[in-house]
Amino acid sequence: MGFFTTSDGARIAYQDDGAGLPVLCLAGLTRNMADFDYVAPYLSDIRMIRMDYRGRGQSDHTGAESYTVPQEGKDALELLDHLGIGQAAVLGTSRGGLIGLLLAAVARDRLLGLCLNDVGPELETAGLERIFDYVGRNPSARTYEELAARLPAASPGFANVPDGRWLADARKHYEEVDGRLQIRYDPALREAFLAAFEGDAPDLWPLWAATAGMPVAAIRGANSDLLSRASFLKMQEQRPDGIYAEVPDRAHIPWLDEVESVEVIRLWLERLQAGLA
Repeated sequence: MGFFTTSDGARIAYQDDGAGLPVLCLAGLTRNMADFDYVAPYLSDIRMIRMDYRGRGQSDHTGAESYTVPQEGKDALELLDHLGIGQAAVLGTSRGGLIGLLLAAVARDRLLGLCLNDVGPELETAGLERIFDYVGRNPSARTYEELAARLPAASPGFANVPDGRWLADARKHYEEVDGRLQIRYDPALREAFLAAFEGDAPDLWPLWAATAGMPVAAIRGANSDLLSRASFLKMQEQRPDGIYAEVPDRAHIPWLDEVESVEVIRLWLERLQAGLA
């Protein structure tokens, strides 16, 4: 793991592993670079670049006003600059996918392609409200084991989950401090997230249209409450050349090591590599 300093002075944690096609892996809203631990073993032939957004994981807390998709997109580009990478593909989970969509529109020359994990140009109210309920709040569970036992009930739509997965997730995304579990991100993210969805929802479909001509892929949890099946089908109608799959027994968000997820990502990577050959 390394650190770099952004143009406004924030210290950002990142990880740069492997060699070959550079793939920038952007995590979910409250997550960190560990979001991609499960899929990493299946992607050993690429250069996998991950980062903790500002306010998350081991990166600096810089305040609610800076926890925005545009700022996080700028940080991602500055990380590529720091690593001397002119172009990279983006694999984006939830929030990371929104950042990828924005970059496709405002920094098209930096993107080789985009793969979205359970996110798209239209976000369902039910999914957003569920996130509103928990973002920025510490769990009441006191131990990882207690939290892991509660996660299935708090995660409707998931079934056939690998043994030990909920406990592994608890350890990745929470830390034990003074005998209690705490979130691994700045609680001020709650203020920023709520503010982002005040008023009318922006039309993000032009961002999806901006991906025209680049290899795209999208994965949807079959039981997702954030990306509806109707929106997923509309994405396919607008980009019929993309690679798509729904993952059974998954809601928001698939872990990306499911058979369906791995197949989509591998096919997308093959298309990217063929285009660069």
